[in-house]
Amino acid sequence: MRITVFGTYDTAMHPRIATIAEGLAARGFDVAECNVPLGLDTAARVDMLARPWRAAALPLRLARRWAALTRMARRMPRPDVVVVGYLGHFDVHLARLLFRRGRVPVILDHLVGASDTGRDRRLDGGIRQVLLRMIDAAALRAADIIVVDTAEHLLALPERHQSRAVVVAVGAPTAWHQAGDAGVRAGTPADGAARGPLRVVFYGLYTPLQGAPVIGAALGRIAGAPVEITMIGRGQDEGRTRDAAAANDAVRWLDWVPASELPALVASYDVCLGIFGTSEKAQRVVPNKVFQGAAAGCAIVTSDTAPQRRVLGEAAILVPPGDADALAAALLRLAADGTARDEARRKARELARRRFTPDQVVAPLVERLAEVREQGTAAPAPEGADVSA
Repeated sequence: MRITVFGTYDTAMHPRIATIAEGLAARGFDVAECNVPLGLDTAARVDMLARPWRAAALPLRLARRWAALTRMARRMPRPDVVVVGYLGHFDVHLARLLFRRGRVPVILDHLVGASDTGRDRRLDGGIRQVLLRMIDAAALRAADIIVVDTAEHLLALPERHQSRAVVVAVGAPTAWHQAGDAGVRAGTPADGAARGPLRVVFYGLYTPLQGAPVIGAALGRIAGAPVEITMIGRGQDEGRTRDAAAANDAVRWLDWVPASELPALVASYDVCLGIFGTSEKAQRVVPNKVFQGAAAGCAIVTSDTAPQRRVLGEAAILVPPGDADALAAALLRLAADGTARDEARRKARELARRRFTPDQVVAPLVERLAEVREQGTAAPAPEGADVSA
């Protein structure tokens, strides 16, 4: 089966679609990319809706990328299936138009809804939320198969779309597993003896979902403890996080790290922090950094939510969402007990090897594609789709 991964996605900013593509290729599918990155991250796209006077730049930028995508698609062999990458709320409509001949099934990686992201970025109510909900609804109608990352996100879809949805965990691209393998070969983790300070890393965009101010408050509480922390990224709640952690001079702040360098850097730490937010969205996700940190061989400390508890089980240290005291206590325990530190790293790494590799996380999607292949035609047309051409 020939699969084209399509859209204006950027795997450096959002590696989710790279994991899906790697997994499908590892499963024996003929995978090709038709990709022209839009050049705007999630924050920039949401900012355009927060500041409508800036939104005029988006149609022109999108039109140029779509023209390039159209030229590229016409030069490629006809696919059997098209997968539209994350943040493809608009791209899915171009895919439906370009590949409607022969009713090629179009899969939308609907990792996060536009309206959900808007609420997380505190764009609640008003015309912006109405517009974001309309964008979500149109994208879902255009897809034959909808990919989400957790059972909670599937149930959050409108009921009429749930039968076309499949849960594919985020997982971690191969580079993260290779970084973890390299760390093991280099002798880390050690045997728990003669360990130095606990080395902790967080990376992200400081969105409310991530609960970075909770991390900052925890770091402020453990000032003077044998814990070295690196905070990587810039974003919405960065100022509040820095203020909360101001008492701790063992915190290093980095603006960002190139995507190609991040796996090896994270693999050099003992602990990778997940998310600690208390929003509705935070209760429905298992974030990239949890899968990636585990693959890199780090112990995982993250919030105790239903999806994270289900996916991670005993292979992570879970603390109540929004609880800086519990997070501080967890870090102090790992700093004081090198054996527990190594055991936490081992459990996370083993779970990642069993369940978080690209070929493993795409298994539910492969099953759905097998159903499409058995039918010999595309999946039933989505609501409102034009199949007359």
